[in-house]
Amino acid sequence: MKTRIVFIEFKNKGAGLAGPARIGRVTFSRSGSSVYYRGRRFETLDGTGYKANYADAETGEHVWISGPKKRGDDTLYPGVVQIDDDVREEYWLKIRGEPDRVADTSFRSEGKHARRRPK
Repeated sequence: MKTRIVFIEFKNKGAGLAGPARIGRVTFSRSGSSVYYRGRRFETLDGTGYKANYADAETGEHVWISGPKKRGDDTLYPGVVQIDDDVREEYWLKIRGEPDRVADTSFRSEGKHARRRPK
């Protein structure tokens, strides 16, 4: 089965659009319609979710799963993103290109909707 490092944001009930977020490794089903993370199976919502693209097969909890962004602004709104230990080095070296941060277990995401400052 194919694995990949991804960004995962949980859309818990009551948490609204911003929930706990992680960088971790998932495994895809053969068909690609299911994703497995930490013993949980997430099924695609096929475009029917609001700010979510997968749902936990058991609990129905909605999540957003996507490839991590090089700039680290993965969340919709500002928030802290935890990084799983088993992907931390690869994330900082290969995805973010920031070798000095390999020991960092989390980072603050400005969020997709943060105001961008002119360069």
